[in-house]
Amino acid sequence: MLYSLQALRAFAAWLVVCHHFMQIFFDFNASGPIGRLLSDRGAVGVDIFFVISGLVIYLSTRDKDIAPGQFLLNRALRIVPAYWFYTLAMALLLLVASRWMPHQVFEWQHLLLSLLFVPAENPGGYGLYPTLNVGWTLNFEMFFYLLFGLAFLVRQRHHLLLVTAALLLVSEVLGRLGVLSRFYNNGIIYEFLLGIGLGVLYRRGLVREGLWLPLALLGVAGYALYHLDASLRLLHWGLPSAMVVLAFIALEPYFRGNRVLKALGDCSYSVYLIHVLVLYAGWFLSQRLHLNPYLVFAFCVPSIGLMSWFSYQWLERGLYRRMQGWLQARAEQGGGLVLSRVKY
Repeated sequence: MLYSLQALRAFAAWLVVCHHFMQIFFDFNASGPIGRLLSDRGAVGVDIFFVISGLVIYLSTRDKDIAPGQFLLNRALRIVPAYWFYTLAMALLLLVASRWMPHQVFEWQHLLLSLLFVPAENPGGYGLYPTLNVGWTLNFEMFFYLLFGLAFLVRQRHHLLLVTAALLLVSEVLGRLGVLSRFYNNGIIYEFLLGIGLGVLYRRGLVREGLWLPLALLGVAGYALYHLDASLRLLHWGLPSAMVVLAFIALEPYFRGNRVLKALGDCSYSVYLIHVLVLYAGWFLSQRLHLNPYLVFAFCVPSIGLMSWFSYQWLERGLYRRMQGWLQARAEQGGGLVLSRVKY
């Protein structure tokens, strides 16, 4: 386990939380330098997530004999239950209170497509977003996992070549021709490959641990992210995000063994899923009771943190262990897939 990546996952998740606070409470029109920075650049947390995802998936599966079904089962059990739970919670919120939520509309067909990770136009009319809006990133994640899992059908030395070719085919050919949704014709999908590239460097011992050089790299990446917008997302945000991830890996000695950072990283997925629900509830209260938005956010932050910890313990980790035990029992009785103990 790389504790530096746990810290970075937590940072990326909370960066997205702050970005969506600016969206829900101020419609990205907050004043002040910090407000503008979070409005304009907070979404880069997603790019950092994608790079980390490619890196972790590569390192956790390299040189392991994994069947495609085994890999996809592990990924599904890691991602799907919590996402379905909070998607259904969002659907319930829309059924009850959509008239008070700007641009939010509920449709049963759209909910079904959202649960199946199929990109579809949101009934609110603002793009290819699922019922739980942040789930658009999971549509990319699940598609990447599908391609990565199927690549296990070939020899491992051809694995990365096949994954790269598949992503190029999907985005540059099938996406452009309309065979698959235009959703996948997006340069952000290649950020998974940047993460895999970092994994190759790390595995070959080419990432040198240190302090000043990684800090300098962080400075360069931060400067680029501050001055570049998302018009060319892979180049402007993807590459700097990869530099951030590389710098954090090189700073691993300064993070290693920190249990607090590990816990924050563990909860980051639930933070990502929960925060929109909490922020919408906070926004509704601020509108009804005429409360200061920043005061409401000060209450939202610990609420998100506490709820995400319980979510990780009971919904993510607890359910995964129960499924592991159930599948282990079935395998002992008559064979079948068993969930891997590797956390990826």
